[in-house]
Amino acid sequence: MFYKTSPQLFISILLLLASYFICHVTLAATVTTGIDEQAKLPYWELKDQGMVLRLVQRLPIQSRAFFLARGFNKQQAERIAQSCVFQTVFKNISDEGSQPGPLSYNLRDWKVVINGKQKGLKVREDWMKEWQAEKVTKPVQLAFEWALYPTQQAYKAGDYNWGMSVFNLKPSSKFDLTVIWTQFGNKHKETIKNMECAADINPQPEEQL
Repeated sequence: MFYKTSPQLFISILLLLASYFICHVTLAATVTTGIDEQAKLPYWELKDQGMVLRLVQRLPIQSRAFFLARGFNKQQAERIAQSCVFQTVFKNISDEGSQPGPLSYNLRDWKVVINGKQKGLKVREDWMKEWQAEKVTKPVQLAFEWALYPTQQAYKAGDYNWGMSVFNLKPSSKFDLTVIWTQFGNKHKETIKNMECAADINPQPEEQL
């Protein structure tokens, strides 16, 4: 059975459908790279409709000095320094758009891809097992825990956090990183390609002009 539809009603339906699809278009995630203005080291940044994640290289010498100053012995500080550390800044920027929404993640879901094989990050809890076995003092363990990026967290629109992430790779290693997070009721998955751990070098301070 066929029903007649007036031209005006037909146009209204088309406009309604067009409006629906426009409102539900998801912008493609973008990845940019360059030199971080503050750190003066390479960064990789993933930006999606409601989030932005920036990962900035940390030189082994920086991590080595940082953790020696917080009470770790030379062997322990060296172990961290040789494990590919990145400064991590993760923001929920959905408050900047028309659809604010909470964001959550779990670093255990993220995957490092190197030489065709996948492996996980080395998160706080993995390190804590080592420090407890080595009888590292509680204040030193706490300093380490606060320095590392939280393993899992939820952010409201406009929230952000930063800390160190450990990729458990040798200096100068090249890899891809698969990032997974949940936002707007969906699980999102994107891959940052051609990342590189910082080389184990000791650069000279820039000359002041």
